[in-house]
Amino acid sequence: MSLPQSASPSSASSRQRWTVVCTLVVVSFLTILARIGISGAKVEMARDLGIGDLTFGLVFGAFAFGYAVFMVPCGLLADRWGPRKSLALSVFFWSVFTLCTGLAYGIAALVAIRFLFGLAEAGVFPQATRALHNWTLPRDRGLALGLLNMGSRLGAAVGLVLAPVCVAWLGWRQSFVLLGVFGVLWAGIWFWWFRDEPATEANGHPSTVISPPARNIPAIKEQFPWRAFLESPNFYLILYQYFASQFTFFVCFSWLLPFLRTRYGLTSNAAGIYSSIPLCCGAVAMWGGGTAVDWIYRRGRWRLSRRLPAMLGFGLATASVLAAPFMPSPRWFVACFALATFGLDLTVSCSWPVCCDVGGRYSGTLSAAMNTMGALGSLASSMLFPLLLGWTGNSRTYFYLAAFLNVVALGCWKYIEPARSLIQEPNLIESGAPVPRPRFTLYERST
Repeated sequence: MSLPQSASPSSASSRQRWTVVCTLVVVSFLTILARIGISGAKVEMARDLGIGDLTFGLVFGAFAFGYAVFMVPCGLLADRWGPRKSLALSVFFWSVFTLCTGLAYGIAALVAIRFLFGLAEAGVFPQATRALHNWTLPRDRGLALGLLNMGSRLGAAVGLVLAPVCVAWLGWRQSFVLLGVFGVLWAGIWFWWFRDEPATEANGHPSTVISPPARNIPAIKEQFPWRAFLESPNFYLILYQYFASQFTFFVCFSWLLPFLRTRYGLTSNAAGIYSSIPLCCGAVAMWGGGTAVDWIYRRGRWRLSRRLPAMLGFGLATASVLAAPFMPSPRWFVACFALATFGLDLTVSCSWPVCCDVGGRYSGTLSAAMNTMGALGSLASSMLFPLLLGWTGNSRTYFYLAAFLNVVALGCWKYIEPARSLIQEPNLIESGAPVPRPRFTLYERST
């Protein structure tokens, strides 16, 4: 019997495609659960290790720096090796360094471990995006990528609620060890079960299993087209708008819980519950935004499907972060920040599909570059929030800066063209799908 042949996403059944999506949602959940654990354990870790707030900013920043440094190399690995090998390695190593976090006994070791954790985790979302690019149809990609990112928001929300409970029950060291074990198990299952592309049998019919014993042919053999990236206006616009969204959003993953505890005098459990609310709103935005992106796309409005949710999202985030620092109670502050997070995650629902539109077979690399800028925004946020708070005595300066960045990002989406790919490729039209035909299209490509 001959080996199955590589095929397009339409060769896979709907059940196979959505099984891949669900599996990636699980790893998204676990990845962010492991990342957010340090925020929930921050107070106990700082007390045991003798670390102040400004120094702990280095711990948060070390992760963000490592995350940014290795993002593009991980995207290149996804495009060259395929998401099966690259994603399994990324998840395995972030799991190991999560476990090592529980073994740290000093600030130097903790900063080094969190930097290495950031390096390992950098590949997860670009590699998962490349897997979804290979396995989903363009008409379903908004929801698929929205669900991927929704898993991260749910992981963070659950982590903020459960981390203080788990730390109180097991201790912060044992909590990190447990998270590492879960990640290692997922990495082993993914490598054994998944294949980089859908496959067809020799007669051309879809394979009945999701992981046939097929060869995994590397996606890219030729020299990487750096010039096409650097000469594309889309490239710079996509990168900046993601920097802006993650600059504001990263507070949820770093300073929101301890800020609520110190400013409003909340208990650890109460602060954890309040901190989870914006992330739950973000999860709803991911689902709703992804659904809206696909709904508009299927009606032949390709450009509008990417731009409208993103511009509305940045507008809502701007208004909300301007109001947040004036709120006198934790309920009203969290309500404003939840609206801001909802708006920012509407923009994320557009950002990842547009990387598939513009990047094509280099979608792993483009999404990695975009996520690198997001990581730099996160790094700037993790360092500037405590600095500006210390200099001014209130959080208003930080939120004013975030609002300005969001306004500029809103303008970027007016000029992002999803039909203008980085690489001129032949038309590949999915069977049975309505294909948008915007007037400005230089050529049309749907993988």
